Amino acid sequence: MYTTSNEEGILNNYATEPKLYYAEYPSPEQQNRYLFQGAVAVLFVTSIVLIALGVS
Repeated sequence: MYTTSNEEGILNNYATEPKLYYAEYPSPEQQNRYLFQGAVAVLFVTSIVLIALGVS
């Protein structure tokens, strides 16, 4: 953390900036995992909506 002080003694703190990096395109294995997670999420939300409609 970088800290400065003015003439009145008031401190001013600056956060350290993280090192930047470029994102990598997901591999085919990761893409398949994302597809599976999306399908599970759709089924989960659909079941919750249907249960809520059935209960009401």
